[in-house]
Amino acid sequence: MFRWRFIGLVYVISLLFLLFQGGKTSFMLFCIFNVLLIYLAFGRWSGIASVTGVRRLSNGANSISEQALSAGTRLEVSLTMQIPGVWPIPYVLVRDRLKSLSGTVIPIEASFVPNYRRNGVVQYVTPPLERGVYRFDSTECSTRDIFGLFEHKGSFESSEPFTVYPRIVEIRQWRQMKRGSKGPYSTSASRLSAKETTQINGVREYIYGDRLSRIHWNATAKTGQWKSKEFERESLPRTVVMLDRYAGAYENKDQFELAVSAAASLLEFGLRRATAVGLISVGAKSDGFTPKASAEQRELMMNHLVRVRADGEQPLYRAVRQSGTLAAAGSFVVIVSPQVGEETIRAMEWLNRTGVVPVLIHLQSKTAAGRTIAGDIRGNEWMKLLRKSGFALHSISSLQELPDALEGGQH
Repeated sequence: MFRWRFIGLVYVISLLFLLFQGGKTSFMLFCIFNVLLIYLAFGRWSGIASVTGVRRLSNGANSISEQALSAGTRLEVSLTMQIPGVWPIPYVLVRDRLKSLSGTVIPIEASFVPNYRRNGVVQYVTPPLERGVYRFDSTECSTRDIFGLFEHKGSFESSEPFTVYPRIVEIRQWRQMKRGSKGPYSTSASRLSAKETTQINGVREYIYGDRLSRIHWNATAKTGQWKSKEFERESLPRTVVMLDRYAGAYENKDQFELAVSAAASLLEFGLRRATAVGLISVGAKSDGFTPKASAEQRELMMNHLVRVRADGEQPLYRAVRQSGTLAAAGSFVVIVSPQVGEETIRAMEWLNRTGVVPVLIHLQSKTAAGRTIAGDIRGNEWMKLLRKSGFALHSISSLQELPDALEGGQH
């Protein structure tokens, strides 16, 4: 408003100068001022208010719809914009905002000069993305006149939410799981998805696609119908991963991200081996997923890990007592936690009394070394007590250490 008043004042002065002074100079100044005034006024209808655009997201050569994004990924964004109208535009400033459900906001600014068809392309790469669900706000486009006096804006929507999953490290094998599947605490929780043995268990109906070597020729000849051999399957143990979400146990955000990534890696390993896998997550709200070996189960648990936060108020032992009913006798219960001392010992002993096989993935603390912990158990003495009691314990400080720990290279 102030600018328009100033322009109006200048216009009145130039008009009075023409009327009272006269001459070619005053007339020329008055004409130039009118031309500039028309230019400024018509800039309001430059077409920027009706701008349209399309956003394309990719990670390398693939679009994000073709692959799952993991934490740490840099996303390549391409914006193609079209500005209607014919009024000349010197440049366009583009403001983009990427937001996550957790409240993280990544602002992006770029600019382009429209070509003769009044369109342009802006490309940029996001910083490494953290775990979460993201979406773009409406893209704002703006331009100014050549004097920088007035700004004209427009915006468009072109966004679909996308998910960034936790980091996952590949675990090739887990020796304790392999021993446990043949030990006294075996269970046939996921019998149909377990690997077949060479022991024939009976005869079943022929299923289209069965190999020729599976056909039971004697039964086929006797019945006159195609029959196939049924083999016994290995008994696989249920596995339940318990993620510790006690807020007071984590030193910083990175340590909790390590816990989430370790839990996701364990779930991925179990499901890849066709093992019935479940998840226990106790925080401000307790969530539990019963062990199953299915793609739908994996999707549910991974979506939970995408949104999970360290918002729990209960220490490990109380959380285990509250949610221990999800783990049936004979199951593996893998606790992922940075908690130490008596709290951890009590949790492991209680799980052992319920008939499950507890395993601890301990997240090392960088500041807890040599510090007195609860119950007058100092330093790493609590780890020695657990190992003497026969409990499996693996200590890691980074996600890359997890495969070596489970494969037997580190304890």
